[in-house]
Amino acid sequence: MRLQIIPYKPIHAKAFKDLNIAWLEKYFHVEEKDSQLLENCEDAIIKPGGYIFMAQYQNTIVGCFSYIIMKDGNYELGKMAVNQDYQGLKIGQQLLEFAINFAKEKKWPKILLYSSTKLDTALHIYKKYGFAHIPLEKNLPYVRSDVKMELILD
Repeated sequence: MRLQIIPYKPIHAKAFKDLNIAWLEKYFHVEEKDSQLLENCEDAIIKPGGYIFMAQYQNTIVGCFSYIIMKDGNYELGKMAVNQDYQGLKIGQQLLEFAINFAKEKKWPKILLYSSTKLDTALHIYKKYGFAHIPLEKNLPYVRSDVKMELILD
């Protein structure tokens, strides 16, 4: 399978939003923080210092992820989604590998992510790639989050 992972361009805004909303509505619901990030992803994610990447397969956008800069200067790996019609092709794992390599190239000390115990497969994959559970803080960005993980990159 020839998957291309490409940097976000404004033409991808609708696909980024649609992929994420489909995933959220399948497993949870769209929260206020999600709406803030998805309604204008360029202002909410990219302009403050974050990144968005899109997965393209046979000229179709089939997945995405973002790095959202946090108040402490670390990056949250978030808004990772794969079109349901393309699940099972290991696109999520390819996105995760790309994300980890990107962070290493940037020489970031670590990557953080929020997840949920409802997502067994995702948690298994995160562990496979070296992410470890860390304590959740108060005032979480997402109500659905009951898991926080980090990957130390040094």
